[in-house]
This record gives sequence, C-alpha cells and structure tokens, in this order.
Amino acid sequence: MSTQRQLKLGAFMRPISIHTGAWRYPGAWPDANFNFRHIRTLAQALEAAKFDAFFMADHLALLNMPREALKRSHTATSFEPFTLLSALSQATERIGLVATASTSFDDPFHIARRFASLDHLSEGRAGWNIVTTANPDAALNFGLEEHLDHGQRYARAREFYEVVTGLWDSWADDAFVRDVDSGTYFDPDKLHTLDHKGEYLSVRGPLHIARPPQGWPVIVQAGASEPGRQLAAETAEVVFAGHTTLDEGKAFFADVKGRMQRLGRNPEHLKILPGAFVVVGDTLEEARRIRARLDSLVHYESAIASLSIALGVDASRFDPDGFLPEVPDTNQSKSSRERVLGIAEREKLTVRQLAQRLGGYAGLAFVGTAQSIADEMEQWLYEDGSDGFNIMFPWLPGGLYAFTERVVPELQRRGLFRREYEGTTLREHLGLPRPGNRFF
Repeated sequence: MSTQRQLKLGAFMRPISIHTGAWRYPGAWPDANFNFRHIRTLAQALEAAKFDAFFMADHLALLNMPREALKRSHTATSFEPFTLLSALSQATERIGLVATASTSFDDPFHIARRFASLDHLSEGRAGWNIVTTANPDAALNFGLEEHLDHGQRYARAREFYEVVTGLWDSWADDAFVRDVDSGTYFDPDKLHTLDHKGEYLSVRGPLHIARPPQGWPVIVQAGASEPGRQLAAETAEVVFAGHTTLDEGKAFFADVKGRMQRLGRNPEHLKILPGAFVVVGDTLEEARRIRARLDSLVHYESAIASLSIALGVDASRFDPDGFLPEVPDTNQSKSSRERVLGIAEREKLTVRQLAQRLGGYAGLAFVGTAQSIADEMEQWLYEDGSDGFNIMFPWLPGGLYAFTERVVPELQRRGLFRREYEGTTLREHLGLPRPGNRFF
C-alpha cells in the first residue's frame, strides 16, 4: 500500500441526494430515498469502491416549510437512521456506518445503547454524528414550545458526550468470562456504574451492553460556529465541514487542529471532511450541462423555502429580483446562515438566484472530468484544506456510479486513495486509535 498521504471519503446518503431536483433527473430512481433495495445496492457499490463510510444525516421535523414547497421534496419520507444502518450492517462487510443523533431531543442512555448495538451488529463499523439540532420546529415534536438557545445546546452536547462515552465504558473489555463450570457469566469487579449528575443530565447506568468492538463508535461532529469548533477540538474524530472555498477550508483546518494541539490531542486523530457535491462529465462542458439541467429542475417554491430554512426567516416576503436585505440573527444554525450570507455577498446574487442555488446545492462543488476533480481533491489534501471529503452525489444511481467508476480509479492511480481496506473497523479505515476504557 502507498505510504503517501491519502484521502478519506465518506458518502452523504440521507437525503440520498441533497439536490432537490435529483429525483427528477433523467434515469434517476425517484423513490431512492425510501427504497431499501436501492439503498442496499448503493451501499454495496460504495463498499466495492472502498469508501470509508456511508453517512446518514437526520432531521426531526417535516413541516418546516410551506406544503406547496414540501410537495416538491424527495425527502418527505425517509428511514430512521438506526433502523436502516442496522439493516445495512448485514448487507455489507467493511464500509463504516455513521448516523446522526441529536443531543437536544434524545437521552444519552438511548444513544449509548443504540450505537453500542450498531457497533456490535456491524463488527466495529459504527460512528455517531453529534448534532444539537438547528431546526426550532423539532422542539414541537418533543413536547416543547421552543428550542434551547444556541449556547445551551452546545453546553448540553458537551455533557451529553461525556455521559455517552462513560456509558460505553461501563464494562471492561474482558468482563464477560462465561465460565460454564463455575456458573459465572461476568466478573462483577469489571462493571462500573456511572452515577452522573450534571447541569443538564442525570444518568445512573451502567449500560447493559458489552463495550463496543471499537471501544467507542467513531465520534463525528458537524458544527462550524465557535462553540461547534471547540466541541470538535475537544471531542471529535471526524468533522463534516461546509466550506465553499479552499481558503475557508485551510483556515478551518488550521483553527480546529490548532485547538486540538493546545488541548493535548493529536491532530492526526481528527479527519476533516468537507461536503463536496461532485458532478462528473467526459468534458468540463458536459459536466456543467449536467449541473445546469439539475438546477433547472428545482421549483422556486422549493428554492425559496430552502433559503428561508437556512436564514431562519421567511424569505418569501423578499423581492425575488432584488438583493438580500439585512437578515437578523436567529436561534438556528449559525454556520449555515453565515455561509449563505457569504455566497450572496461574494457573488452579488439576487434573492431568486440565491434561492435557486440553495435549492439545488450551494456548497463546495467539483464539476468537471475525473481528472480535473482529482486535481482539485489533491490540492485540498496537500494544501491542508481537508483530509478528504464527504461526497454528495447529484442523482442516483448514475451520479454515484460516475464517481465510483471514474473518479475513484483516477484517485487510486495517483496513490491518493486506497485499493483495499486497511482493516475491518471504521477506526482502522480512518487511522484512528481505539480509546482506552477510562474506568478499567
């Protein structure tokens, strides 16, 4: 195997394509987001291409946009992440399985139990994407009238992480002796009761599941705000970032890994993977035509609703052909809002143009040939803009196959991506150490 630095690649698979027009593209599977046979086929194709992980995002509210916009969405019905990934764990053998789970609307005992189960079912391939949930409408589905404010959400998330990882350490790795002759199933001296009582959480424990094969499932984080960066530096092993330029990526990379060093953590034990929307063509012109056709399939009703969600205000009241007015701060995602405002300012887009961009996909995009896309990815890797990418496919299955059958071989030819998995667990794929047990 090559000893040079190599890319890590995740696949952003919920929604099955983030592009609103994906399900309408010629040759696409319109029901791919809620068809297990299709999703299983795609997961197996990603594993054959040696992807590090299959990543499922999640959302906890549906009615966060007008129904006239919502009716355009192919993500109105989606599988619950743990259920789907548990099924995929039996249909795959090596690819990592990463799910989003909210620290705002779930309990740490549930999260610890589910991820420990997934790690055992998959024989060490689980990862937890820690989110605080930006959408305030989610609170209404959990008996609450309003969302915790941004700072409180991150303070709770930090404590939540400590509780979950503490529960994963309930048992020593060798606690289960299963001595048939003596009738002793486990050594009681190797069981720890957490007894956590904190500012936000009170959890006794212990967890009634053996310690996960990886010690802990891989810890993933996606926030880019100041509290999000600090949480990542303190806890994360993978960060799904949302930068649109290499300069932004380099600044984030240096900032978060610098914070890790100051905390005494090894920066190599964090992989930063920006989301990258990838459109592959035989020529640059063909790839641009594919992107333009995709964008043309996004209805304005859907586009303006997406803009409203990103900004946290009702953008439908803005003049579509005017520039974006001053937008007040809200309690939703800070990094998402700033990203959209930055695009509007940098590119001088009207509200209509900005909405259309966001309704398709407004983040980092590599649009070109396999060779030009590999060039860009190589530049990001070697200029410390990222450790790899979380790939978003333009439509399914064709957009995914274009990447796995054309871009991946080009990356492998350059020695930038593996030809075989390094091991059997997600930690081994990513080059991450297995954490020791804090109690044993």
